[in-house]
Amino acid sequence: MREGLTALRAELDIPTEFPAAVLAEAAERIRTGPLPVERRDATDVPFVTIDPEGSKDLDQAVHLERRGAGFRVRYAIADVAAWVTPGGAIDAEARRRVVTLYAPDRRTPLHPPELSEGAASLLPDQDAPAVLWTIDLDADGLPQHVDVAAATVRSRAQLTYDGVQRSIDDGTADPSLALLRDIGLLREQAERDRGGITLPSPEQVVEHDADGPWVLRSRATLPVEDWNAQISLLTGMSAAQLMLDAKVGVLRTLPAAQDRDVQRLRRAALALGVAWPEGAAPGEVIRGLDAGIPAQAALLTEATSLLRGAAYVAFDGEVPAAPLHAAIAAPYAHATAPLRRLVDRFAEATCVAIAAGREPDAWVREALPQLPELMAGGDRRASAYERGCLDLVEAVLLRDRVGETFEGVVVDLADKDRGGVVQLADPVVRAKVDGAGLPLGQRVRVRLTEASVADRTVRFAVD
Repeated sequence: MREGLTALRAELDIPTEFPAAVLAEAAERIRTGPLPVERRDATDVPFVTIDPEGSKDLDQAVHLERRGAGFRVRYAIADVAAWVTPGGAIDAEARRRVVTLYAPDRRTPLHPPELSEGAASLLPDQDAPAVLWTIDLDADGLPQHVDVAAATVRSRAQLTYDGVQRSIDDGTADPSLALLRDIGLLREQAERDRGGITLPSPEQVVEHDADGPWVLRSRATLPVEDWNAQISLLTGMSAAQLMLDAKVGVLRTLPAAQDRDVQRLRRAALALGVAWPEGAAPGEVIRGLDAGIPAQAALLTEATSLLRGAAYVAFDGEVPAAPLHAAIAAPYAHATAPLRRLVDRFAEATCVAIAAGREPDAWVREALPQLPELMAGGDRRASAYERGCLDLVEAVLLRDRVGETFEGVVVDLADKDRGGVVQLADPVVRAKVDGAGLPLGQRVRVRLTEASVADRTVRFAVD
């Protein structure tokens, strides 16, 4: 595994250490403190962060409260721009890295850990510069007023998804945290009403500790993760609208699904025996699918064809012709993960300037035209790295089992009846399968014909 991961990193030109100039600039910035700007003092708000166990790069802190019949959402986002000198060494290196990259054995951070896991992170009991969003919702969870400003915040606790889910389930959650379920469910209903599309698919995850084996598992998200994601989506939608109104900024867009793709999905549902009620939109059908049911797992795979063509669009002076993100069914911007994604720093700075009634700073405007290409390249490399890591783990786990048979589900078919893709439950492997007339959405017995660690390739044939 280590040899394979090293080779993959070299192949994709994954950065290793930060250059000395970057580390020196980070150390000096931490010594002198964040760049001076006028900030609200919001240290009295009892924010908390909610992240996976062991996280240190904490981008977001949340506080929720009732406001009459509705709600007030306060969402503090780490203000990375407070720590990065425009045109400096950290800025240049971030543009080279674009996003934080994840592998089973390490993280490759966007910013030096002294910042991303230290001074710039919203760690508990630490005064930190932040971009503070205050979003008032009505009783149905729909936004009525949005405010954003530079602020100083202090998180009270670093919580985990597992712990928050338990506290909400057993009724011991703090009142603010308990509202996460109420607001999350309202926002999920609003998404359904808009016609948004969410693919409820479990993800392949690699687990490994220093003394244990490498293991592939299937992991489904907890409800609290979905509710928390709705707060982030709400903020990203608010950021997008703010920038559209001001005619300057950068959006995350996705074109609407082509009618032919929707019709193909309908035909697949019919062939698989999956109900598609009369008049139901694709998002409504997809949201109700269960990846644990073979036919529905296959339809989920087919549904990814509706979500192709995501891009970043920068604009200054004229709004984009196609500003919508079709899966969200609204304009949307990435603005809530600046410690881990380059574009968010610029979206944050743009929104703060707009809300303050001033023009975005020159360093933001100069970067806007470059961001779509930078983000596209970074996303391609991140996707290739993630897929390469999974392919490698699958090959390593199966390298000594060529010739064995396994049970799986055919979840996709290749063109011209040239095989397809099979999903195994044990081990959790998804790979190509050869054979004619494969039964989409049905269980099959397959034989492992190839497991090449060097090529990161696994292949099966119908047994």
